[in-house]
Amino acid sequence: MNKGQVTIKDIARELGISPSTVSKALKGHRDISSNTKIIVRELVEKWNYSPDPIALSLKNGSSRIIGVIVPEIVHYFFSTVISGIEDLANDLGYHVMFCQSSELYSKEVKAVDTLLSSRVDGILVSVSKNTEKLAHFLKILEKGIPMVFFDRICEEIDTDRVIVDDEWGAYEAVNHLINIGCRNIVHLSGVSNLLIGQNRKSGYLKALKKHNIPVNDCNIIECDNRESAAVVIPALLKRGEMPDGIFAVNDLTAVAAMQILKENGFMIPEDVAVAGFTSGLISDITTPTLTSVDQHGYLVGREAVRLLIERLENGANTPSRTVIIKTELVRKGSSDRKVVCATTS
Repeated sequence: MNKGQVTIKDIARELGISPSTVSKALKGHRDISSNTKIIVRELVEKWNYSPDPIALSLKNGSSRIIGVIVPEIVHYFFSTVISGIEDLANDLGYHVMFCQSSELYSKEVKAVDTLLSSRVDGILVSVSKNTEKLAHFLKILEKGIPMVFFDRICEEIDTDRVIVDDEWGAYEAVNHLINIGCRNIVHLSGVSNLLIGQNRKSGYLKALKKHNIPVNDCNIIECDNRESAAVVIPALLKRGEMPDGIFAVNDLTAVAAMQILKENGFMIPEDVAVAGFTSGLISDITTPTLTSVDQHGYLVGREAVRLLIERLENGANTPSRTVIIKTELVRKGSSDRKVVCATTS
């Protein structure tokens, strides 16, 4: 038999004993003879039997399983968050069940249903960028299951949260571009319904204001993936005045912009300096390497687990908490110009 198909009843039937005897034998109960314990354990090992966690949760009232919903598992930031979640959860005796929404509201709803039917103890969520209705999240709370939002949160729902200081990270990146001489900086922004996109835009505007640089609304363009960049950047090249700096809402968009600019004969950072947001592996393999904001995803994951498990173990009658993870600007080749302004951040 394959692992996952074997039950205590199967073992009992094979050995000609009762399921309760098998259960007691596996627990080392003193009422069970040594010989019975031996033959039960030999068959368990032969058939690769393992207890059904859902069945255990029905019996014990706790599955010690944490459900996680992320937009994209392959995204560098979320992969580091997942590592942080898994490491701390396992250290504390919990298992983790991951679901991916693929940035689709419909898949996010199905993921919630899957986790609830799996009787997880709690759920960690980073919201899809296409999510606008919140009924599926409210259903989690209505069932008395604690939930923690991380990175992409719902302000309308009062839960524990772990967020990145997106505004400060964006401010530092744009302030850096200004300090190296950029004055016409384009912001390739995120979707307007996500708080992270709003906060990164706010940081961009804050840096311009500090340096008394007028805001040009035409320089704020919703563009958060390679496909959008393939349309937006060629359109920028046709404008009368080329930007001398680009701040992108994420690294993938920044890299796509760099590639298109280079294909059209522009030098980076001499003609256009570029900064992104994530500081993932891709930022080290581009030419030049990409200046970016490190979100410290591993720490985000650990803090999300810590808040959830504290909620599980200490009860639900304490006020919701928000943990803010500070960002760090990592300066690399895409903005490696001589500093022409002494202004500090």
